[in-house]
Amino acid sequence: MSLYEIAFAGQLVPGAQLPQVKENLARLFQADAQRIELLFSGRRIVIKSGLDAAGAEKYRATLERAGAVAMVQALDLPIEEVELAPAPVSPAPVAAVAPAAAVGVGARVIPRDEYMAAFADVQAPDFGIAPVGADLQDSRPAVQAPQVDLSQFSLAPVGSDMGQAKAGPAAPAPDVSHLKLQ
Repeated sequence: MSLYEIAFAGQLVPGAQLPQVKENLARLFQADAQRIELLFSGRRIVIKSGLDAAGAEKYRATLERAGAVAMVQALDLPIEEVELAPAPVSPAPVAAVAPAAAVGVGARVIPRDEYMAAFADVQAPDFGIAPVGADLQDSRPAVQAPQVDLSQFSLAPVGSDMGQAKAGPAAPAPDVSHLKLQ
């Protein structure tokens, strides 16, 4: 069964007036003027998707009666056939987890297809798996607090002046004798 989508790109039926079509679409979609303006932005906007042929024709006819040209497009997309690469042939079974010291510098990469063949000569490190609960981060030495000479500083007695700026004399109150309340 074919599926279809209905799209609109702001085109009008010949002879239709733009304000009338906008009003018809606003009533049809029960949308405000801002959403209707988005329909007339010139971009292709999908209104409904996944319709059968009868439903798509019904939408197209309804929009045409409102004065808008709707585009009906089939959603049948061709399914791409993918050919899988053959499985690599390994000459000997490889140990599941081996420590790096036992293997040496690194593990050999066996290419599975043409893309991976470019990485055949890469020296990949062979990382092992740590046991459960092992600490994976190297330990750091304890940080020593810096030695700072504070002998040149002293404390002032409680309540002493620490050099704060003195407040100036208060400004005189403004003259409001000429103001009256009514």
